[in-house]
Parts: sequence; structure tokens; C-alpha cells
Amino acid sequence: MTQKQILQIQLDFDRLATVPAAYLERGEGTPIVMLHGFMGSSLNWLPLINLLHPNFRCISLDLLGFGESARPIIRYDIAKEVTFLRKVVEALELDSFYLLGHSFGGWVSAAYTLKYPESVRGLILAAPAGIRDDSFCGRYDHLRPLLWQTPVIDWTLALIKPIAERIGQEKTIAQIAWMRQELNTQPAARSFLVDRLRPEDAIDTVEKEIHQITVPTLVITGDQDETIPLWHSETYANEIPNAKISILNDADHSLPQKFSPELASIIFQWCLIHA
Repeated sequence: MTQKQILQIQLDFDRLATVPAAYLERGEGTPIVMLHGFMGSSLNWLPLINLLHPNFRCISLDLLGFGESARPIIRYDIAKEVTFLRKVVEALELDSFYLLGHSFGGWVSAAYTLKYPESVRGLILAAPAGIRDDSFCGRYDHLRPLLWQTPVIDWTLALIKPIAERIGQEKTIAQIAWMRQELNTQPAARSFLVDRLRPEDAIDTVEKEIHQITVPTLVITGDQDETIPLWHSETYANEIPNAKISILNDADHSLPQKFSPELASIIFQWCLIHA
């Protein structure tokens, strides 16, 4: 199994200095840097890495505040994730690479490409976030009790687990428990949930700038995505000049984990054209 590697990089915001950046690397050839989604990690890309590594140097990064990378208690935003990614790119001496981002990672990828287009050989966005959508406000309010720093929540989940098993809701309770653990161990996810309560808090979405992206761009999404509406992906495809969109039938938001063969085929063929 591919083991995570650790870089030590220098950051210059929020009184941070040297921090760890964790990543997976496998394969040789043209690099593909992979950025995971919200409440995810570099491990989400393993199914795709296993398919692409014979033809590409696959580098999957734990973003700042996630996985085994540094998880400082700060107010997170996209600009800080872009800076973190840039430091990793410089440390790995990547001059030209494909940048692949899923969901939250797609948002970071688009923002990075806007700031550092010279190093991005091609941009691949899988069900990307980053388009302002005021209907999102309030959508995750029900998750806020999972952030409460009290053992009462854990006791409650433990008490209702036997009841949930009897009524066939054990998967639901297990998912809630998993989300609580992730939100309390991944401060970036926690920060984005807590600090963006109102539409006006969405100050770093990219829908007004993506028309400036000039690198070859591929957008991939599923027609059954329950998290990122189809029109978000279509906005990227329509606003970025000459972007191509591929819509997978019967595919939900879990593209890296559940639809890696489809992703691998589409990405490989597209990269051949833009090699």
C-alpha cells in the first residue's frame, strides 16, 4: 500500500511557521496533483491512483487542516489553501502538472489556476464547489450540534445506537458519528461550516473570475449528484473558455471513491489530447 510522505513547508500567515504537508505519491511521468473534497483526505484518491499510476506521477495531497497535514486552529479560507498548495508544489519542484480537484478540492484547484496559471498544464474539476449558491445557506444547520464540545453528544449517540439497530437505522447513526469525528478532528471543515453562515460570507467563490482561466479544462460530474448541483459544474464549463464537460449517468458525488474506472478512462483520453 502507498504510504504517506511528509514535507516540511514554511507558511507566513496566522503566525504559522514550519508545518507538515502529507501526501501520497505513486507512478512516474507527467504529474497529476490531486486535491480531495470536504471532510476528505488524500486517501480518497487511492482507487484512481491505482488506475492511473502506470501512466502518470500521481500526487495526492492532504490539504491544510485535513488528514495528516498541519491542522492549526485558524480561520480557514481558499486563499490559505492556495498558498499551502503553492508551497507544496515548490517543495516538490513541479514545473508543469495536471491539477485535479474534487468538490472542495476543485474550488481550491480553480483558485490556484487563476493565481498560478503558468504551472498548470491542465485543470480537471470533478463535481467542483466554489460557485456562489445562496440556497446552501442553512442547508447544513442540522450539523451544528455535532460541533458542540461536550461529551453529551457522544453519550447520546451511544445510547441511541441499540435503538437505531432495532429499527434499521444503524447506518444513519454510524454516518452521524463519523461526521462528528471528522468535524472535530479536521479544523478546516469545522471552520468552513462555522464561519459561513450567511450569503455575504461567500467572499472567495470563483464564478466571477473563472472566465480568465486559459489552461485546458475538463469538468466531470454525475447526473445524480446530491451535494453539488449540476448547474455548478455547468457554470465552470460554460465560463471557462473551451472547457469540456463530461456528465456520468447515475453517478453521485462520490466520484473518486465509487466511479474511479470512469474517471480514469475520461482523464486518460483527455490528457492524451492535451499532452
